[in-house]
Amino acid sequence: MVRVVIVEDDPPTVGLLQSAIDPADDIEIVGVAHNVASGMKLVAAGGYDVLLCDLGLPDGSGLSLIRASAARHPAADILVITVFADQARVLDSIKAGARGYLLKDEHFADCVDDIRDIRKGGSPISPIIARQLLVQFQPSQPVAQTSAQEGLSPRELEILNLLARGFSNPEIGELLAISKMTVGTHVKNIYRKLEVRSRSEAVFEASSRGIMNAH
Repeated sequence: MVRVVIVEDDPPTVGLLQSAIDPADDIEIVGVAHNVASGMKLVAAGGYDVLLCDLGLPDGSGLSLIRASAARHPAADILVITVFADQARVLDSIKAGARGYLLKDEHFADCVDDIRDIRKGGSPISPIIARQLLVQFQPSQPVAQTSAQEGLSPRELEILNLLARGFSNPEIGELLAISKMTVGTHVKNIYRKLEVRSRSEAVFEASSRGIMNAH
């Protein structure tokens, strides 16, 4: 049985993770924390095989939990699950001891497979992040600017920033006084121009390219 602890401050996200993990007969959740302070208590107590950890917690960075877990329980695997991050935060997480790094998305159906994979020695990483990491090791060369920022219209940039802040399509429609269908069209255009498939990948890609600032 793979024992999992979750450190995540967003209740809906915790609920989605629990809904995905609970049906698995070979994985069980043995602890849940919503901030660094309570997360540190779980780490100190031990008794887990996988730590699912968010980075942006209300009382600090999840990096401190990753470092503590890696030091106290080196046999336990650490899987980061976060909304988005720039390359520096990805690398910091890996250096701290994370063995997997996933971007949050609208569903967590694959997290069970990711947990099994990491326990077998794998390193589940979202494709968009893997691509950014590979850039770090490529020979220096002129960056082929795709004019991504110029390719996105002012309205698309506005919507992209609202997506990064966690607003849903209907909420964005209300804020901008446009229909949710129009918002959906803009979102599809953003995905196409950034060559991504989800809002988390869009935000990560945009922040990596300097189109918007990561928070």
